[in-house]
Amino acid sequence: MSVEQLPVLTAKDFASDQEIRWCPRCGDYSILAQMKKVLPTLGIPREKFVFVSGIGCSSRFPYYVNTYGFHGIHGRAPAIATGVKLANPDMQVWVITGDGDALSIGGNHLMHVIRRNVDLKIILFNNQIYGLTKGQYSPTSPAGVKTKSSPYGAIDNPLSPISVAIGTEATFVARAVDVDIKHLTMVLERAAHHEGTAFVEVYQDCNVFNSGAFNYASKKESKDDHVIYLEHGKPLIFGANRNKGIRVNEGNRPEIVELGNGITEDDLLFHDEKAAEPSLAFMLGRMRYPEFPEPMGIFRAVSRPIYDREVEKQVNAVSQAQGPGDLDELFDSGDTWTVT
Repeated sequence: MSVEQLPVLTAKDFASDQEIRWCPRCGDYSILAQMKKVLPTLGIPREKFVFVSGIGCSSRFPYYVNTYGFHGIHGRAPAIATGVKLANPDMQVWVITGDGDALSIGGNHLMHVIRRNVDLKIILFNNQIYGLTKGQYSPTSPAGVKTKSSPYGAIDNPLSPISVAIGTEATFVARAVDVDIKHLTMVLERAAHHEGTAFVEVYQDCNVFNSGAFNYASKKESKDDHVIYLEHGKPLIFGANRNKGIRVNEGNRPEIVELGNGITEDDLLFHDEKAAEPSLAFMLGRMRYPEFPEPMGIFRAVSRPIYDREVEKQVNAVSQAQGPGDLDELFDSGDTWTVT
């Protein structure tokens, strides 16, 4: 069936019949709503989507989308999704995970799926807490935070999901906030169209166990001074009056400057999401509130060979050279066999 012959889909077509069991006012609702808006715009039949998750509040996501889905085990969603994509190269595969699921027990799997550049869309819900298990600190919780598992304050150094993704050579890296609806929708659309691993961190409010953790980046009265929206080819400007910016000083470090008094937009750092060298993206990923305004948007979007396509090429080449092979013959050939 050609794209022209496909039935016109709407957000309602992607809503499942399952009762949504997230806490009232959870940020997950907004992420789900924007996802259901984006999916029908992609021109892909519902049966060509699959959502794979691990364990956590975010990992209920596959139940709430009317597509194929797989609720996996803790931290293993990237591995499962890799298998799904390799076996079904025509499917669009999304991985839904959280800061605990992806960066603790799942850290190894996340790192390797990103470096391989498997054609997956990974959405990491970051609420800086373990929500499903009732409020323990997570790999992204700020140092000193008091939780049920750190009553005297966490002494761990928190991970930055953006830095992890860029450090493992991700070809697409982005960040958005759950309630910034238009911006989140744009980021999800960009991720959906990227070829290769698309990694998106979404700041998601857990209003029960970590309420208000990202107010500085989500509240209208504060976000203008605490957020920079990244736009390719444009200077890094922020502030309620658009009068502040980021430049790189002589020590090759970012610094906040005020426009005027001899400082113009030309003196500021210009964003380049397509830079082959990831140093700029990594530096932006290290800019954290309250020392700096936090960047939102696309940090990096580059092209690199895609793992699943390279595997398919290799399989086809070997099959042409040695024949298609016969698993039954191999299994029945004896207790052991030799691969030449």
